[in-house]
Amino acid sequence: MHVTYESSILLTEFCDVEGIFMAMSISERVNKRRRALRKAGLRPVQIWVPDTRRPGFDAECRRQSQLAAQSDLADQGLLNFLDATLADVDDET
Repeated sequence: MHVTYESSILLTEFCDVEGIFMAMSISERVNKRRRALRKAGLRPVQIWVPDTRRPGFDAECRRQSQLAAQSDLADQGLLNFLDATLADVDDET
């Protein structure tokens, strides 16, 4: 494989089965790869995640964690379940 720059488009030369070089642009190569993945039964998925570098991210995490902890402490059913589970684990050790 040989990589060259032509007309501000990156071209990659590939040798086909007959030994003839052919140029494939990046977009062609990406599209070929995507077609192969789709043929294999996969599909693209885009996910958005919180930007951990954003100012205030740590404060928001702390706020949400405190709300979750307070909610857990107020849920007697959950506390009973956790106590029973812990007792069960202690019996096995």
